[in-house]
Amino acid sequence: MLRRISNAGEWFIRSGIQQPDGGVARYFHTDRAQNAPVSTEITGYTASALCQLYALTGKGVYLERARAAAQFLSRAAWNHARRTMPFELSEPAFAYFFDCGIIVRGLLAVWRATGESEFAETASAVGHHMLSDFRDGDGFHPVLELPSKSATRRDPLRWSRSTGCYQLKAALAWLELAEADGEARFREAYEESLDWALHSYDNFLPGHHERARVMDRLHAFSYFLEGMLPRADEACCRAALSDGIGRVARLLREIGPEFERSDVYAQLLRVRVYADRTGAVPVDGSAAAEEASRLEEFQAEDGGFWFGRRKGEWLPYRNPVSTAFAVQALAVWHGAAASIADLV
Repeated sequence: MLRRISNAGEWFIRSGIQQPDGGVARYFHTDRAQNAPVSTEITGYTASALCQLYALTGKGVYLERARAAAQFLSRAAWNHARRTMPFELSEPAFAYFFDCGIIVRGLLAVWRATGESEFAETASAVGHHMLSDFRDGDGFHPVLELPSKSATRRDPLRWSRSTGCYQLKAALAWLELAEADGEARFREAYEESLDWALHSYDNFLPGHHERARVMDRLHAFSYFLEGMLPRADEACCRAALSDGIGRVARLLREIGPEFERSDVYAQLLRVRVYADRTGAVPVDGSAAAEEASRLEEFQAEDGGFWFGRRKGEWLPYRNPVSTAFAVQALAVWHGAAASIADLV
C-alpha cells in the first residue's frame, strides 16, 4: 500500500499535471499526451491531497507543492477587485458554487499545515463570496456568469448546472471556516444546507435516462454522503448515510460492466470506512474489499489513476481528483489514521 501511495504522490509531483506556477490541470489526455486547461477547482483538490500526502509520508516536497497551489489560488486566481473565483483563468466567464467550496477547503488545508495567514484570509473571502453572490430562494445558484454575477440557466439533466444535495460537500467549507474563525454565519449556512439536502436527496438518483449519466450522478451523490459525515451522530444523517451507501453500491454494480468511474469506487469506499469509524453505519467488509480491489485496478504504471473505463477499455484521461480520492480511500481502508477532517 505504501508503494501505491508513493507512486501516486510521484505522479502529482513529476507528471506535469501541476504547472510551475502551482495551478493544476483538470486532467491529462493520454491519447494526445497533453494537459487540459488549469482549473481552480482541481487546484483546490490537489492542495488538499498534497497536504494529506505530506501527513502520510512526511516528505517536504508535498507541502512545498501544496503551498504553490494555494499561492496560485490566492494570488493568481482570486479576483480581489471583483471578489470572484473564476472556473478557469483562460476563460474567466463562470464561477461555480461547488468549486468555490473545494477551493476554500484546499486553502484551509494548506493554512493548517503552514500557519500562513494569507491562505486563511483568502479562504474566508471566497466563503463570503459563496454566501453573498450565490444565494437563491431554494438554496444556492450552481453557476454565475462573470463579471455580472448573474445566475446561469439551470439544466436539470446536468447535475453541475443544477442545485442539488451534492452541494453539501461544498458547504463543508463553511463548517471549516466556522471552526477556524468562530463566525456563526458560516456554521448556520452549513446547517441550512444540510437540512435542505436531507429533504431533497431522495430524488437525485437515478436522475437520468442514460445509464452512463447515472454513473456520473453517483459521483455527485457521493458528495452528499461526504457532506453529512460531520453530523453522522445525528439520527437523520445516520439513516441517510445507510440508505445512500446502499443506493450507490447497487447502481455501481449494475452499471459498472458498461461504464465505471474510479472516483465513485473511491468515494464509496471512503464513506463506508468513515461512516463505520463514527459508529453511524457498520462497514460491509466484503463489499468494501471488492471495491478496494476494483479501485486498485485503475492505477496506471506512472502512479496516476485512470478516470474510468467503458466496457473494459480505459478512457484516455488520468485525473488528479481520481488519484487524490483513490489514495485516500485505499489509505483509510488499509488503516491509515486519517480523520474525517482530512477528507479530500
